Amino acid sequence: MVTVYEKTKGLSRRELLKRGSIGAALVISGTAVISPHNAWGLETTALAPEAMATLIQLARDIYPHDQLADRFYAIAVKGQDQRAGKDEAHKKLIEDGIADLDRRAGATGYRGLGWEDDRVAILRDIETTPFFQAVRGDLVVSLYNQKELWPIFGYEGESYSKGGYIERGFDDLEWL
Repeated sequence: MVTVYEKTKGLSRRELLKRGSIGAALVISGTAVISPHNAWGLETTALAPEAMATLIQLARDIYPHDQLADRFYAIAVKGQDQRAGKDEAHKKLIEDGIADLDRRAGATGYRGLGWEDDRVAILRDIETTPFFQAVRGDLVVSLYNQKELWPIFGYEGESYSKGGYIERGFDDLEWL
């Protein structure tokens, strides 16, 4: 017999408690960027939570992967906050860059632009700026060096400890 509770879609009690616990921990610990959709949070120390949220959107626009949750992008941009805490010039670079993004986007701000094409057009305009280069350069490593993502992209990791590529399928390429 199926009960009314089993038919309804929404949050289970377990999911509600999990999300509530994460949110409460972040609120108690200080400033945070919270995403209720994916149940993740990111504590910030040097940059404002709004700045980190913009960096996450920026990271998603620079390296778009629909199959990746925002939490992976949050992990990737966390280094910007850490560096801004140690380097005042870097903090100013990030804050000024985000302000420029918001100014170029108009009244809605960068994150408020609904169309990815509109955000990408802005990024094309600033791709030679030190701000864009600093964020993009860091993302190449900080996003793709997350071991949890490697299976999603089909990367098996380093091969040296497993005997190298020659003995592990390198020579089975039929098209070469």
